[in-house]
Amino acid sequence: RQQKWKSSVSTQAEMPPCNFVPEKYESYLYERMQRIRKQNISPSLRTYYKKPLLLHQGHMQWLFDYEGRRYLDLFAGIVTVSVGHCHPKVTMATKKQLDRLWHTSNVFMHPSIHEYAEKLTALLPDPLKVVYLTNSGSEANDLAMFMARLYTRNFDIIAFRGAYHGGSPYTLGLTSIGLYKHGVANGFGCSTTMLPDVFRGPWGGSHCRDSPVQTVRKCSCSEGVCHANNQYIEQLKDTLNTSVPKTIAGFIAEPIQGVNGAVQYPRSFLKEAYQLIRERGGVCISDEVQTGFGRTGSHFWGFQTHGVVPDIVTMAKGIGNGFPMAAVVTTKEIASCLAQNLHFNTFGGNPLACVVGAAVLDAIEEDGLQKNSEDVGTYMLLELAKLRDKFEIVGDVRGKGLMIGVEMVTDKESRHPLPATLQSGFFPLSSQTFRIKPPMCITKKDADFAVEVFHTALQRHMERAA
Repeated sequence: RQQKWKSSVSTQAEMPPCNFVPEKYESYLYERMQRIRKQNISPSLRTYYKKPLLLHQGHMQWLFDYEGRRYLDLFAGIVTVSVGHCHPKVTMATKKQLDRLWHTSNVFMHPSIHEYAEKLTALLPDPLKVVYLTNSGSEANDLAMFMARLYTRNFDIIAFRGAYHGGSPYTLGLTSIGLYKHGVANGFGCSTTMLPDVFRGPWGGSHCRDSPVQTVRKCSCSEGVCHANNQYIEQLKDTLNTSVPKTIAGFIAEPIQGVNGAVQYPRSFLKEAYQLIRERGGVCISDEVQTGFGRTGSHFWGFQTHGVVPDIVTMAKGIGNGFPMAAVVTTKEIASCLAQNLHFNTFGGNPLACVVGAAVLDAIEEDGLQKNSEDVGTYMLLELAKLRDKFEIVGDVRGKGLMIGVEMVTDKESRHPLPATLQSGFFPLSSQTFRIKPPMCITKKDADFAVEVFHTALQRHMERAA
């Protein structure tokens, strides 16, 4: 049924139409689901809202709950639904494969792993042409760390503060967000360096980042000069000179930080950082779990927006549109280090997963979703920037394509985090930043609706504060 948002301070925002009719919900009552959640599901799996959503069905950019309410999905299952919920092309390919072959070990040959490996690696520049398929982003980053250490015969790996690279015992050393840290030993051989955050960090200006929207910080840099970039590079040099041995295994970074709130670096930072790491014998790993598969709009891979070619690329989430799969792509030389002994993954390269992955690549190309990410994402960023200019509590709007962050502050001068959560139908997943990363099939009308709802929430918040 149609959902309308009402406010005493603005016009109604009406959801764009949707012809899809969800099936009738016929599972357990909501109260029984709550009891099961409390008794049988790990409490570490948290839910959002005072009354958690019980979602029943999805169609492209839309979700439906057990009562038939329709929601515009701006988070895509944590940046995972790339081409749309239950995309018909992906669903059809999956159904055909379900009738043919669910699983055989990758030690045997089957068509889909070879077809997919060729299709995926064709989208990456030379010499990134060898793929190892896994089941999750944590697994992919775990393997990337292992390969970097095997190949270089060094141990130490550097990551940014604020990074999220997984929750396995290995990758928790790279993950540098306090909420994910547990009081047990982890991260031996992992060091962090200062995050080059041009909004919240000590340095930043109004021309630093590759985004349609820049910070409101003043900038006195001349053309081709970035003072903030130079300062953050000095911090990386300090880490290299004080925190790690003379030779290291590698450096890992997301092209745009995901969990930490779509944080972007100065344009030239990764290019200079990669050179410094390679001078120390390390390899450079690009974590494309959230930025890959056209989400940034201008390029298929996030690392391409920085003008670099990494030695190892990890990918997950959008790779399977919600199907559990992931991958590590690297050079033939680095990949060969794993062949010295046996390294095996039961479900990596599963026939079903590879068919899903191939169908996702087809959908991205055939539906023009990379271009749509650029067009709709740029439009939405510019519309959100108008709200930043209007409201003192909107500190920063940033991102590229359909990877957007809106950081909430008490005021623009102090940049202190806003403590209250807006009751808007949006929800923050990284402290004070709203992460807006919808399925890439979202339209400009959808973006208008989302911005209007957000606008209403901001006005209500200001009313309550007054």
